[in-house]
Amino acid sequence: MDVDDAQVRETAARAAGSEQNSRGSVVGAEAYTAKGEQTKAEVPLSMEAVITRSNLMLAYQRVVENKGAAGVDNLGVGELKGWLKQHWASVREALLQGNYVPQAIRQVEIPKPDGGVRTLGIPTVVDRLIQQAIQQHLTPYYESEFSDSSYGFRPGRNAGQAVQQAQSYMQSGRRWVVDLDLEKFFDRVNHDILMSRLSGKIKDVRLLKLIRRYLEADRVVGSEITRRREGMPQGSPLSPLLSNILLTDLDRELERRGHKFCRYADDCNIYVCSRQAGEHAMKEISHYLETKLKITKLKISESSLSRLKDKIRRLTVGNSSRSVKAVLRELNPVLRGRMKYFELTEAWKSWMVGYDGDCAA
Repeated sequence: MDVDDAQVRETAARAAGSEQNSRGSVVGAEAYTAKGEQTKAEVPLSMEAVITRSNLMLAYQRVVENKGAAGVDNLGVGELKGWLKQHWASVREALLQGNYVPQAIRQVEIPKPDGGVRTLGIPTVVDRLIQQAIQQHLTPYYESEFSDSSYGFRPGRNAGQAVQQAQSYMQSGRRWVVDLDLEKFFDRVNHDILMSRLSGKIKDVRLLKLIRRYLEADRVVGSEITRRREGMPQGSPLSPLLSNILLTDLDRELERRGHKFCRYADDCNIYVCSRQAGEHAMKEISHYLETKLKITKLKISESSLSRLKDKIRRLTVGNSSRSVKAVLRELNPVLRGRMKYFELTEAWKSWMVGYDGDCAA
């Protein structure tokens, strides 16, 4: 693949059309989707289509724009063009033969703004290029099947739209929210279930095998190498699309049950009119996630726990003039209510261990 800079700019501009002032890999998918939607019936889901010159040139442009750290081979984005001039012919042949094996993923942890860490997987820059090309090719075939209530990592959709829709639901009277925060979703995706969804549309065995190899790529943490048996790395170009493909099952189940919701990647809020409706929805969807998608139970958001702790402190601290029994009379209903509401979550069970629903003086 000749990656002359002028050709890259020209090809990307043709593919992106009027989106030149946009940015990021998701926008790259959007630009390609606009074109791909017109021709997808003529272009089969195949390895040959993934590695067409136009698709690879656009993928190269996106990888360069997104920059990012080097993977386990220490090859930087700035060195990619020279490396491809020397090695692309052999990589292309391996892809066409179905023999290409991705390199391991470098795993790093970055701090979250609200505490804790987020685990990211950094593929090599060559594997980022190939994954980006796959993502661009697959997106037009799946985008039209996604739910209107899904806003994350999709062309033409963003978090601001999700907030506006949430406000609309609340203004209509749905002021109780079931917060589905799928704890460590990306780390616990069931590969077999995901691949079964992909094989329903993708018939090219080489492409299916390559996606599975990306899912199972070794992880490198320092000097330790481990095999991935579930989950998919956050930080790879392909993971957001794959997560939406899998979680579309959840979207359709919520729609089937008549729920109003907004989902952004692995965060989903269901808007209901009463606590009872919320408890019922939480129980139903928790069961569905565990039995059908093999995804971990729901967890309480840290903000919910923080608010509860603040309320407990207000009831118990600085009340020396009141009797213990009086304080407990106010405290017990609060704890019992929260136990009932969050009883399905493992986090709550561990946080409330030893409490049976009644504090005695």
